[in-house]
Amino acid sequence: MKELSLHILDIAKNATQAGASLVEITVDEDILKNRLTISIKDNGRGMSKELLQKVKDPFTTTRTTRSVGLGIPFFEMAAELCGGKLSIDSVEGKGTNITAWFEYDHIDRQPLGDMPSTIMAAVTGSPEVDFIYRHVICGKEFLLDTREIKKVLKGVPINNVEVATWLFEYVSEGLNMLRR
Repeated sequence: MKELSLHILDIAKNATQAGASLVEITVDEDILKNRLTISIKDNGRGMSKELLQKVKDPFTTTRTTRSVGLGIPFFEMAAELCGGKLSIDSVEGKGTNITAWFEYDHIDRQPLGDMPSTIMAAVTGSPEVDFIYRHVICGKEFLLDTREIKKVLKGVPINNVEVATWLFEYVSEGLNMLRR
């Protein structure tokens, strides 16, 4: 994957397929400490201790449609190539938390990528799931919580085309404000 946002989307999709009703995505750009931290936490099925020990192996997957699972190993490799690390905490029946950190200015760090499209795709692709997206840049925070948005929509589907367009624009504007 050429952008970190694609790793985020892949792991968020895995969370929804694992039965999560809530997925929390946090991106923290701490430029002063030269660190980019990405965390994806869910309340899905979680992983058994056995699966957790093997999940970083590219030939481990729970899918029946293919015999490889490259998402987590590639995300880990992306972090390690930039002086970072990836950690996974999971409790069966409670959920999973995947956190990766990167040296922010490392020459080999993949660009973060198109977060507005990533968040829109995650939310509209799994409208039954709630998402919290938190993005922090040097201490300033943007927060999106689909539970609040769904209340305002009063029954209009969150994957409605007009809502999806608004969602993309809202995230774009929020990130632009952080970067000022």
